[in-house]
Amino acid sequence: MALKIRLARGGSKKRPYYHVVLADARSPRDGRFLENLGSWNPMLAKDDEKRVQLNAERIKHWLDNGAQPTDRVLRFLDEAGVAKREAKNNPVKAKPGKRAQERAAEKAQKIADAAAAAADAAE
Repeated sequence: MALKIRLARGGSKKRPYYHVVLADARSPRDGRFLENLGSWNPMLAKDDEKRVQLNAERIKHWLDNGAQPTDRVLRFLDEAGVAKREAKNNPVKAKPGKRAQERAAEKAQKIADAAAAAADAAE
């Protein structure tokens, strides 16, 4: 059985609250889980100590037994010093899309044409 340490959403509409749970990878997000390992309240300030609460001892136990944390949970574990998360780098993501690149090329061409016309008119 593949185990995941992930978030299960709770709270009401527009007031999210998440439980950090250990669940089978095949179970739904808010479905059955094996153990509750902590909580995350994104409504609290980022510097509030109650924003992220983790049971580090149980999380270490499950990580040693093969459980895989999701990316968001791994961020929390890295902040708590329980696990190490490597920084990701995707330089392609920062580039504009195909249409935006085409529009920028057209705009640059218009500017170049206007500069050339102004230089011809000056002569």
